Amino acid sequence: MGANNGKQYGSEGKGSSSISSDVSSSTDHTPTKAQKNAATSEDSDLSMRTLSTPSPALICPQNLHGFQNGRGSSTSSSSITGETVAMVHSPPPTRLTHPLIRLASKQQKEQAHIDRLPDHSMIQIFSFLPTNQLCRCARVCRRWYNLAWDPRLWRTIRLTGETINVDRALKVLTRRLCQDTPNVCLMLETVTVSGCRRLTDRGLYTIAQCCPELRRLEVSGCYNISNEAVFDVVSLCPNLEHLDVSGCSKVTCISLTREASIKLSPLHGKQISIRYLDMTDCFVLEDEGLHTIAAHCTQLTHLYLRRCVRITDEGLRYLMIYCGSIKELSVSDCRFVSDFGLREIAKLESRLRYLSIAHCGRVTDVGIRYIAKYCGKLRYLNARGCEGITDHGVEYLAKNCTKLKSLDIGKCPLVSDTGLECLALNCFNLKRLSLKSCESITGQGLQIVAANCFDLQMLNVQDCEVSVEALRFVKRHCKRCIIEHTNPAFF
Repeated sequence: MGANNGKQYGSEGKGSSSISSDVSSSTDHTPTKAQKNAATSEDSDLSMRTLSTPSPALICPQNLHGFQNGRGSSTSSSSITGETVAMVHSPPPTRLTHPLIRLASKQQKEQAHIDRLPDHSMIQIFSFLPTNQLCRCARVCRRWYNLAWDPRLWRTIRLTGETINVDRALKVLTRRLCQDTPNVCLMLETVTVSGCRRLTDRGLYTIAQCCPELRRLEVSGCYNISNEAVFDVVSLCPNLEHLDVSGCSKVTCISLTREASIKLSPLHGKQISIRYLDMTDCFVLEDEGLHTIAAHCTQLTHLYLRRCVRITDEGLRYLMIYCGSIKELSVSDCRFVSDFGLREIAKLESRLRYLSIAHCGRVTDVGIRYIAKYCGKLRYLNARGCEGITDHGVEYLAKNCTKLKSLDIGKCPLVSDTGLECLALNCFNLKRLSLKSCESITGQGLQIVAANCFDLQMLNVQDCEVSVEALRFVKRHCKRCIIEHTNPAFF
């Protein structure tokens, strides 16, 4: 039965003949007609849908045993070379008919304590399994098969790994999940496909067409997908709120398709409901693309543009025109962002809680003053590598953003103990402070911080000239603080 199903799916998969060796070895024993009739009559109380529904097993490791001449072989070498595919198999039989299994003693059967658990406990256990392992559990026995396909377990699909044939896996899974509601998978809300380099636009088309209730999509590191597939997803999934396309270097924009802009304008209002957008390492993104994103995604609250090196102050100006609800923003390593860009960001005012401008070399105290003056509720600031920031910028920040909890001013050589003193006397809630490679920092500044910021939990003073006594002083006053340092005498 396993061999037949494998051949059938191979024809659908356009030539793939790989067969999973996880199929039970009982397929070597051909049951008699009487045994088949007995099993059929015994299972007559089960639904026909369950009996006729195939189940996919997603992960077939490269070293699995193959099938030879349509029969299972436990000694043959693997026929799978460098590819993982999605397989389809029939529900496991209620009774295993292998002669060795029939000879199992009653005591051995009683050792399977997991079978004594009620259904709700089994479903709770299954909820912690990734998608590929859940599909494997569906092949153990008929009870596990029915439990593994409980709709409550299929609100999320998670696939990882470079060798997985993700396009086929998504096709098989959505086909199985669409059986109760033809062509539409209503329960699926989250799809996470991280680091799967074999994901292509075809896989995203499958998601877009079958999952209208999708709310979260993560395809980080899948560099083979393009704008067109992303446009289809955001156009056909109107409830999508969380989109992670970090590392997808071909994605240059987020927008509705032209057809969706015309047909779905009453539904969308030509807007996309995305609130969280991560475009880290989308190197080709430019100001014009950011303009289009801002115009379509006006509800953005979290936006991450790390290492989008073509973004300039003009792109940030477009962003502030349309997206006034942003709470978290990262433009780390965007080397063309300057004080003028920070002046635009300051228009977010008290809504801004998180800002990362790390390694934006054109930022100086002027830009920091804009942020400090208008964004008084800022909680997190990463300004590492902004060498134009001095004690004056830190002082203005400390006096205006008194609720600051995390500050990274590492590799800012112009910041000294004077700036630390202003920080310590105003930001009592500080929990994380990074001063890595701050050449002007001494032990005296650290002692002032430790004497005033009792809740400090992390302090980074790597490559700083601080004494062992100063580090011990910090440890005595901030007992929960983890100190990252490069002083071999302190331990």
